Amino acid sequence: MSNKEHAQANEAQTPTSRPGTARPVPAVHDMPPFAERLQRGLEDENMHRALERFAPSWRQSRQALFEATAAEYGSDYSFVSLRQRLRAAKDEAIAHQQELVARFKEQATAAGAVVYEARSAEDANRYIYELCRRKGITLIVKSKTMVSEEIELNHYLEERGIKAVETDLGEWVAQLDHERPSHMVMPIIHKTRQQVGEVLSRATGREISRENVAEQVAVIRREHRQAFLTAGMGISGANALIAESGTVMLNTNEGNGRMVTSLPPVHVVLAGYDKLLPTFADAMTQIRLLARSATGQPMTSYTTFITGPDRPGKEVHIVLLDNGRSAMRADPRFKEALRCIRCAACANICPPYQQVGGHAFGYIYSGAIGLVVTPFHHGLEAAAGPQSLCVSCNACETVCPVEIPLPSLILDVRSRVVASEGLPWLKRLIFGVLARPRLFDLLTRLAAVGQWPATRGTPYVRYRYLRPFEGLPGLRPLAQLTRWRSLPAFARRPLRDRIGVRANLAATHQEGRRSDEMTVCYFAGCMTDRLYPEMGEAVIQVLERCGLRVVFPRAQHCCGLPALNSGDRQHGVAMAKQTVRMLERALDESGADYIVCASTSCVVTIIQDYLRLFEDLQLQSWLNRTRSLAGRIMDFTSFLLRVLVAQQRLPTLRRLRPGETAPVVTYHDSCQSCNCLGLRTEARQVIRDVLGLELREMRDSDVCCGFGGSTSIEHPEIAERLLERKLRHAEETGATLLVSDNPGCLMHLRGGVDANGRPLRVLHLAQLVAEYLA
Repeated sequence: MSNKEHAQANEAQTPTSRPGTARPVPAVHDMPPFAERLQRGLEDENMHRALERFAPSWRQSRQALFEATAAEYGSDYSFVSLRQRLRAAKDEAIAHQQELVARFKEQATAAGAVVYEARSAEDANRYIYELCRRKGITLIVKSKTMVSEEIELNHYLEERGIKAVETDLGEWVAQLDHERPSHMVMPIIHKTRQQVGEVLSRATGREISRENVAEQVAVIRREHRQAFLTAGMGISGANALIAESGTVMLNTNEGNGRMVTSLPPVHVVLAGYDKLLPTFADAMTQIRLLARSATGQPMTSYTTFITGPDRPGKEVHIVLLDNGRSAMRADPRFKEALRCIRCAACANICPPYQQVGGHAFGYIYSGAIGLVVTPFHHGLEAAAGPQSLCVSCNACETVCPVEIPLPSLILDVRSRVVASEGLPWLKRLIFGVLARPRLFDLLTRLAAVGQWPATRGTPYVRYRYLRPFEGLPGLRPLAQLTRWRSLPAFARRPLRDRIGVRANLAATHQEGRRSDEMTVCYFAGCMTDRLYPEMGEAVIQVLERCGLRVVFPRAQHCCGLPALNSGDRQHGVAMAKQTVRMLERALDESGADYIVCASTSCVVTIIQDYLRLFEDLQLQSWLNRTRSLAGRIMDFTSFLLRVLVAQQRLPTLRRLRPGETAPVVTYHDSCQSCNCLGLRTEARQVIRDVLGLELREMRDSDVCCGFGGSTSIEHPEIAERLLERKLRHAEETGATLLVSDNPGCLMHLRGGVDANGRPLRVLHLAQLVAEYLA
């Protein structure tokens, strides 16, 4: 349902509910296992359509609102500026939590509230139950509160004879249908109006329209009315706890929040320590970010401030919950997650979330933040399955209003899962080989010879070649993967064998250099070297045509990204150290001015992931060495535009041959390029302004193609859907060329094009430039 429909639900007479109409929500120990939740999500086509419609409109609305606000009020009100202010406020609250708790308790108590600090979910539940027992309360009305979901309050109370009725429109429908919310802000975004009508008909015992949303809302109003008038307690959450005044701030799109907090004689506020903010000014900053980040609205329909009881005889109890938050705060990495304001922007933008929904992509809290906080609230085992869905596209970090480094924290969770449960044997074997360059070299060369039955001499491992061997042990999973995406064949001659003298750094160094000559050390990455040497040859061709000396360190190998992204720190760190040593030696021997890499994933791994990794492991010397290297490394696209074009080193472009038609190009932004390196216009400038080609933008060009490293192997159904969507958008442009700058994406896109016979040519930007140099 739309925000407007949600707001209409309670604008005049807030819906009420009869006790006993909803089945109890299942306890956590009754929750279906991850595999079952995942399968249900994959099969829910209604949910897919709803989420895929919502995500683009949310992105557009959110961006337009932030741009309009900045244009009207100045740069201080831009998204970047606001998020920096709110981050600073949240960091202050985290650093000075004890002082702020004391200040909040002092002010709230002075205003007439009772503040209770609960260490655990059991502690919080027991406090609320004992309060109900003392007051003789058997009926509770609740407004939306994810903390009550976290501690399973409804289940706890119902086991003891106390009925808790959800009054948020979406929460109540979920409660009626024996479900948990699938989204932190829009609990039933996974349901259609037809499904809502069916749930209401079943709950009320009479036929309710499956199409008329207004009728459904009216029914909910009538059903809730009596509960509002007779409930002995109202329970709400809090969007912020303002320490300077002891005030609770609530932001809602439905008026039920105000009914819950004002009508019953007892009001209980459930909130974690992470909701603390120092001042009202900080709360105003949060208001400016919350609704725009959550739903793409300028602000929520209702903003309510509560400071103590509003009348004689009214009781206000504020339960401050820990439940793992202190452990999070004590962790130098994960304390950053305590900035979260529960806007769910990380879920709204997440490609896998759109395919499986919140019941699979999360536990209690869904979206990227759910993968991060779940181990602290519910144990590492609860996060083990869902964290595998993350494709490391980094989109969540770009929209987070408090700059939580969600992607790297998810990888930290993944590494903890691996440390606890171990790697699958196949991954352990692969990464063990990958960490040994000589063994890897031998095995890939043998594979290049022995792969013929699966490739028939083509550049692809195709399903039609593997089908006759499906029955052989171990080949069925591989064959299934090639049904929808052909896999790349190992090159008979890897890049290192094709480049000759460039690999001899010592000889190159001894030749001497002209004073105006620039030397570039080319780091290709293992995919380019072993799978796509033609991409590497194109990079070298472009650089040399621009008058540069190119050296290729023969000792170069994998940067460690596959292992690090799988949570295998042991092998990942080994490969990181190998790479740092190799690049240091290469720079020393060649005297190179720059290190250039045409794989943005590798660039991000070296200049960003290594820094976080070595810092986390307290390897200070390796951290310093990596920092020194990072300033010399550039991705190919940036180097081409900012160095070669800027210094006018690019040679004349060739003219079209007689009868040759210039291709129409569409561009896919790799996740690491746009979300990690901030590259948005650079490749487009090269295509349009440098090469003079027509570029047609595809829809959602910066949304993940679905590769995600091993995620596309572990969860092929998700990867296939994202790939199909990406290729469909590319074809809609009418382009004949699909260009990107990352070998991982190109592997995925090429494989999909080949498997389905699509009329698209897929090229690395370097290959496109190489084709047009005179």
